[in-house]
Amino acid sequence: MITKALKNFNIRQIADSGQCFRMVPCDPNRSQTAYRVISGRHFLIIEQHGDEVTFHCPNDEFAFWEHYFDLETDYDAYIRAIDPMDDYLSKAAAFGNGIRILNQDLWEMIITFIISQQKTIPAIRALVETLSEKYGTRYKIPPTVSGYYYAFPSPEELNRASLDDLLALKLGYRAKYIKRTCEDVCSGKLDLDRLMKLNYADSMEVLLSCYGIGVKVANCICLFGLHHIGAFPVDTWIKKILLREYAPKSHCTGHVPETRLCEALIAENFSKYPGFAGVLQQYIFFYEREFSQKNTAGYERNQI
Repeated sequence: MITKALKNFNIRQIADSGQCFRMVPCDPNRSQTAYRVISGRHFLIIEQHGDEVTFHCPNDEFAFWEHYFDLETDYDAYIRAIDPMDDYLSKAAAFGNGIRILNQDLWEMIITFIISQQKTIPAIRALVETLSEKYGTRYKIPPTVSGYYYAFPSPEELNRASLDDLLALKLGYRAKYIKRTCEDVCSGKLDLDRLMKLNYADSMEVLLSCYGIGVKVANCICLFGLHHIGAFPVDTWIKKILLREYAPKSHCTGHVPETRLCEALIAENFSKYPGFAGVLQQYIFFYEREFSQKNTAGYERNQI
């Protein structure tokens, strides 16, 4: 067990920021201060009270979680760099300043964000757990907690599932994308080790050549699986924000085709934050969804 005083760290905000799906409250019916986290074969109970964060894990596991939560990065520097004239972004960053971009497993993020297409967050979470329980390796939870957990299946483990097996899990059209991705990784056609060494632009090129991966999913994989924190995924929430908050005062409106307007708005308003625009994307994404949840409960009904 290790306790740290951490700045710009809020476990609930991270868990609800749409980037991870195996970080859940230990007791959803109580105050959400303790979470169970699974990443690969690693298991953690993390608890937060104010700035004090306790990692319930063996001491030799802490280095893994320190990297996973990106604890060595100064997120306050990103917030200080925000243009004070951008009132919306400043409010969003102040509201979600405990969010960090996690260093997650690339393979898990590829499959997770293929699943995420047109799915709600609870549905994504349920399907990730189902795949883990059916095809992943079972581990005993460390002695402080009873029971078992399942690692997300490796490419070889998941490739044992047939297309019919995946369809039976209600994955729909995503089943064929997952099956092909498993085959491509197992055959070496998609080399994950090589992908992890590429820059953002080259990573996007490789991912977009994969069956079933479009621009949004590729950007999500880059941001959450490869830690290219300059990536800026555009989903229904981000598109709404860009059109509502940035289009009315933009020089692009009327001069750029509608199909490229979001891309132009991102370039106009976020290119001033080279290398970390994806962090700011998370702030506005979380800010928008939190207010939608409070006002309409739309957060649970809409896709990420």
